[in-house]
Parts: sequence; structure tokens; C-alpha cells
Amino acid sequence: MITPQGKSTTEKIILGIDPGTNVMGYGVILTEGKKFKLLQFGVIHLKKYETHELKLKKIFERICGILDEFAPDSMALEAPFYGANVQSMLKLGRAQGVAMAAALSKEISITEYSPKKVKQSVTGNGNASKEQVAAMLQTLLGIEELPKLLDATDALAVALCHHFHEGRMQTRGRNEGWKSFIEDNPSRLKK
Repeated sequence: MITPQGKSTTEKIILGIDPGTNVMGYGVILTEGKKFKLLQFGVIHLKKYETHELKLKKIFERICGILDEFAPDSMALEAPFYGANVQSMLKLGRAQGVAMAAALSKEISITEYSPKKVKQSVTGNGNASKEQVAAMLQTLLGIEELPKLLDATDALAVALCHHFHEGRMQTRGRNEGWKSFIEDNPSRLKK
């Protein structure tokens, strides 16, 4: 069966977001079963805008434009990591919140993933560098040339992470709770 957007009912489009206040990465993939394909990726340049409020407005407008263009079934975001600078964290949280509001305004589901989970899902190493993540995505998605700003590939990694975990999250039974917790948090086990 084909939907009005021209995709089959087994296909899903996932928008991945790597939040930022100067550069925000985005990546869009199409999935069908275990297969996936790159649709688009890039960055939203925000440094040129003078005020934080104007940056937030541009984030909302650009994310809404991407949502209108691709009509994704879900949005996946990288959760902010905790840093020493509280002001930076507040600004990053606002940027993430505006991107989430754009998705919510279009009734698109949202899922957050920690940076470690994203890296683990894509490379098998939760401590992988941005360059290692980008290289793996280049192989997995057939990207000919990597972008200068790896925020774009980070966003693709978030989308791919969501694809890898989406089915698992929906099918997890009640008795699998501890098993999945242990799988997701191996460093918390006592040796």
C-alpha cells in the first residue's frame, strides 16, 4: 500500500537532530524493514544571528521546513551532555526544545538518545570519536564525501540509532526490563 507521500506503509522516514546553538545538524533516512537509505543531511548555520531568540526562531522555521519537505514518521534527538558551563547547557536545552516543538506541532513522535548510545549503535564503541562515527556512516550509507562540519553526520547517526532501537523498544516485554538495562548500561555492573 502506498501513502499520499508516495511511500509504502512499511517504509518509515526518520529525522535525526544533533542540537546546537551555533550549528545544528540534521539527517533524514528512509527505512524499510532492516534496510535504510540516506535521503538528506546537512547543518543549519546559526552563528550569524545576533540574538539567542533569533537563533531559536530560525531553528523552528528550518526544522518545520524539513518536516514539511520529508514528512518524517519520527524525530530522534541527541540528548545534551552535561557540561561545566550552565549557560551553554540552558541555551542548548532551549535549542533542543524548539526543535522538539516543531515536531510536536506536526504531531511527530520524538525520542532522545544519549551521545554514548548513538556512538555505540553506529560504531559498536560508545566512546568513538566524531570522525569514527562519520567514517562508519560513510560506509553504511554510501556517502561519497564527508561534510566539513560533522554535526551533520552526528545527526545521521542519531537517526540510524533510532532505526536500530525502534523495533527493540516497541517489542520489549515487561520481563526484559533488567536484561535490556544491563545491555544498555554494561559499565554499571560490578565486577
